[in-house]
Amino acid sequence: MKEQLMEKIMEEVMKKVGTGDSNFNQEVVEECKAEECQPSYCSLTEFVGTAIGETIGFVIANVDAQLLEAMKFEKKYRSIGIIGGRTGAGPQIMAADEAVKATNTEIISIELPRDTKGGAGHGSLIIFGAEDVSDARRAVEVTLKELDRTFGDVYGNDAGHLEFQYTARASFACNKAFNAPVGKAFGLIVGAPAAIGVLISDTAVKAANVEVLGYGSPGNGGTSYSNEAILQICGDSGAVRQALIAAKEVGLQALQALGGEAKSTTTPYI
Repeated sequence: MKEQLMEKIMEEVMKKVGTGDSNFNQEVVEECKAEECQPSYCSLTEFVGTAIGETIGFVIANVDAQLLEAMKFEKKYRSIGIIGGRTGAGPQIMAADEAVKATNTEIISIELPRDTKGGAGHGSLIIFGAEDVSDARRAVEVTLKELDRTFGDVYGNDAGHLEFQYTARASFACNKAFNAPVGKAFGLIVGAPAAIGVLISDTAVKAANVEVLGYGSPGNGGTSYSNEAILQICGDSGAVRQALIAAKEVGLQALQALGGEAKSTTTPYI
């Protein structure tokens, strides 16, 4: 594929050289670049799809019993759905939370590897369990679809990133990852570098009457030693939203002072 693309570019270059035209055909270059950047087609039966954050989804209809035993899950399931992302953990977890609400599945594992393709934050590995493979597949599909929304309040520049997540009714993914009370409003606040995370955590708690569920920083656990601070809160729906909005306003000012404009990854939803 790459050889064909290069041949196409070189043909256009030679045409321009032959006619004495010094202007390179930029349209051809962009077309070739776009073609080269397209993900390869995957024909695996287990493959479900891909999404933002270098996220990929699979479903295994009949998991090998030896593998299940080695993975040490609390419960054994016939089928599992798998979500893995290089960039982002909060968006994938919040999307999985919606998937659990919409399907007959359970969250059996959530892990936060140190990743972000070398950046300050996490990647993610989420596994759904189901007796019926169609439920596992549907959970993966819903998660992948929801990511466009849950990346809406993720802001970044070369210096770091901010993340804000909200749900009016937490489900089992938020409970598994953050001990969020099921059925209660939940918010997640992330700041990287960690200094900004500490600042906006304080801002959030002061801005509204919310309960702190947990806090993670590079040294005290909860962040895989990545350069970020993470706060989990719950409470009344309006109070949680107010805390998130206040933290976002302060966080954007701080991050942009450090590294310039920090844009939303997709479309803000909070």
